[in-house]
Amino acid sequence: GALCLLGAIWGCAPAPTPEPSGLVPGSWRATLASPGGAIPFGLDLVQTAEGLRAVLVNGEERRPAGLVERQGARIRFELPPYQSAVVAKLDEDGRGLAGYWERDAGEGPTPLLPFAAVAGTDSKPPATPDPASVALLSGRWRVRFEGDEEDAVGLFKVASTGRASGTFLTTLGDYRYLSGWFDGEALRLGCFDGAHAFLFEARLGDEGGLTGDFWSRDSFHTTWVADRDDDATLPDDFALTRWTEGQHLDGLVFPDVDGERRALDELLPPESPGLLVVFGTWCPNCNDLTETLVALHRRYPRLPIAAIAFELGSDSLKHGEAVRAYIDHHGIDYPVVLGGSASKAVATEALPILDRVRAYPTTVFLAPGGRATAVHTGFSGPATGKRHGALLERFESEIESLLGHR
Repeated sequence: GALCLLGAIWGCAPAPTPEPSGLVPGSWRATLASPGGAIPFGLDLVQTAEGLRAVLVNGEERRPAGLVERQGARIRFELPPYQSAVVAKLDEDGRGLAGYWERDAGEGPTPLLPFAAVAGTDSKPPATPDPASVALLSGRWRVRFEGDEEDAVGLFKVASTGRASGTFLTTLGDYRYLSGWFDGEALRLGCFDGAHAFLFEARLGDEGGLTGDFWSRDSFHTTWVADRDDDATLPDDFALTRWTEGQHLDGLVFPDVDGERRALDELLPPESPGLLVVFGTWCPNCNDLTETLVALHRRYPRLPIAAIAFELGSDSLKHGEAVRAYIDHHGIDYPVVLGGSASKAVATEALPILDRVRAYPTTVFLAPGGRATAVHTGFSGPATGKRHGALLERFESEIESLLGHR
């Protein structure tokens, strides 16, 4: 895999034999052209028995995407499970791609950002930072995004070469795998995983703080400031959302992907412990949680799980298609029902059992009798390192307590 960075490009190795579509298998340097500048990421094209498969590379993460399809003069590969795809045209020498990233936001595919890629991986940061600034930047930062009510936590890691990686923790989840560079004065981190298209830039001030900008996809922009703080923490994510006393699952009925009406108190019988998950297929943090839940369901087969999806757009048929594809993508073997459109207000109204739906995902741990013993808001995925590991331990502890293992 390649950690793809902006900056000067060194020479490329000789090209391997092109695949029948004309594409060169191997690693490519890819970018999306956001309003704030180029968002770099790695694109590996891997030859498989089924054909050439795309793999997105963001820092340490390799996320398999779809098979490369030839469509006349263009190629296309999907980015499941996000109803998202890259469409591009190959140049004459077979070593460059130019096109766009499109995503279906519920009302049909929409081109969002220009895409380009060049075969080869050799790249370097624009400058090598001095060891003192590397030591200053690497670590934990307290972050305030303009417009947010609560602080976030930035986790940054910088190598001596200037290659940088990290993520941001918030009460609603994390920003997943970010990668880029730090040249001693400016930090630049980006991510593209099929749903997120993030670009963070910041400059190191004379007093050691960071001041920067954050762009998301084709339209969102805000500013942020950060101060180094090894003790920066977030509020307890098990104490943000509350179960509404006196409420029960009975009377809450939602359609499944086949249109059959399903009652939550039948999917999660009150005499049994269970997990109720509020999510959206469009949400990367939800995808991280789903991978965890699928594994936990295999480990604890006696624990019923049910999930309610709130989806982009207003077309219930498209909601069903998206959820069906999501179930297949993750190999989900617990029931999933459709809650409606992906508005937190809609989800809050649909689920009076909670004081409010603050984030996708939200996970409710139910004891026998239908009472919640814990409600977890958001999800800290594998990009958060130790925090992710601690969260998995807490989930397992809650589940074993529900099942009476201790």
